[in-house]
Amino acid sequence: MDIMGIDEITYGADDFEQCKKFFLDWGLELVSETSAKLGFSTLNGCLINVVKTDTPNLPPPIEKGPTLREVVWGVSSQQVLERLAQSSKKLPGYNYADGRLSCVDPIGLSVRFQVTRKRELDLECGQMNTWADKPRRNARSPIYERARPIEVGHVVFFVKSVEQTEKFYVDNFGFVPSDRYPGRGVFLRCDADGGHHDLFLLQTPDAKVGLNHVAFAVRDIHEVFGGGLQIDRCGWKTQLGPGRHPISSAYFWYFQNPAGGLIEYYADEDQLDKDWVAREFEPAPTRFAEWAVDGGLDGNTRRQKDIAAPEGKFLTDKK
Repeated sequence: MDIMGIDEITYGADDFEQCKKFFLDWGLELVSETSAKLGFSTLNGCLINVVKTDTPNLPPPIEKGPTLREVVWGVSSQQVLERLAQSSKKLPGYNYADGRLSCVDPIGLSVRFQVTRKRELDLECGQMNTWADKPRRNARSPIYERARPIEVGHVVFFVKSVEQTEKFYVDNFGFVPSDRYPGRGVFLRCDADGGHHDLFLLQTPDAKVGLNHVAFAVRDIHEVFGGGLQIDRCGWKTQLGPGRHPISSAYFWYFQNPAGGLIEYYADEDQLDKDWVAREFEPAPTRFAEWAVDGGLDGNTRRQKDIAAPEGKFLTDKK
């Protein structure tokens, strides 16, 4: 693989108090803090920065308000970085210095590449017993009291032209289409062999530009639920979820993010390789979610929002 995924992202936002509380509740580790910048890390060393919007040399915003200002992609080696630097010299905003290749994509987003700094991890994850395969024996599935995100798994942007932006990432950096909503959206992965998407581009009828969401990979479906319940207990608002995407098979839970856009826990996405043939879909609510809980689950009652808590020690115990 040449491009290994997302190494680092940077938000521009000014409410540091809210952002710090949110990302700590989200399960990230605070690794640096100054009056102008907050730095957080996932388990594998993927970095999440929050900087003041008036910070000198911060890439310009693609929309008003708090939003993502930069995405840094990790590559597998210095040789790959040198090759990309040579082939990208004519791109807008080109710069190659201090171990980073920089350019600007068609929506004005600052895009960088560096030799990946993420760590390999060996994590225990919940195993799923099916009728055909039962790998989990004499063991219960895990229950998580909160999530500890592994990495930033993908980012999603609204773009002026999905075809133009897809061409930028495919022709210049070798991204591979996984599936499409013709004329409306495309799922791209960094390499032919990888998860369903690392980047999703959406074109709305009014061709707006901005951040839709940033997605954090967790171990399994159980951590999606455990993390989401904890975030609700902390007082943050669900946008949609939990639920399941039929196109990528991933389980999800979306929340509103004070640093900009939405934020997602997800797990169990499809893994693809060079033999995968991109499909085309007509947009529809059931294409986005096979099922979903509107408004989320209450972290204390463990039931849908505004539903009374269960009574008694067993569900059969009634007053």
